[in-house]
Amino acid sequence: MWRIWRLIDPLRVLVAQAVFLFGIAVMIHLILLSTNKYNWMDGPVVKKAVASATVPATTTVVAQLSATK
Repeated sequence: MWRIWRLIDPLRVLVAQAVFLFGIAVMIHLILLSTNKYNWMDGPVVKKAVASATVPATTTVVAQLSATK
């Protein structure tokens, strides 16, 4: 094993490893920030209820049916 370090500069290897690990850490954090569940900066995004938009339409249909009878 000691012969390999005579061919490769240990400082370059450690710097390359640090840059690689930092890049992986940044990528993982950006992926997590783009998800709804693990976004610790904005928090989970609450979707608005879609049912509230359809409720008035059904009540008007029921009101029209009762008015025609």
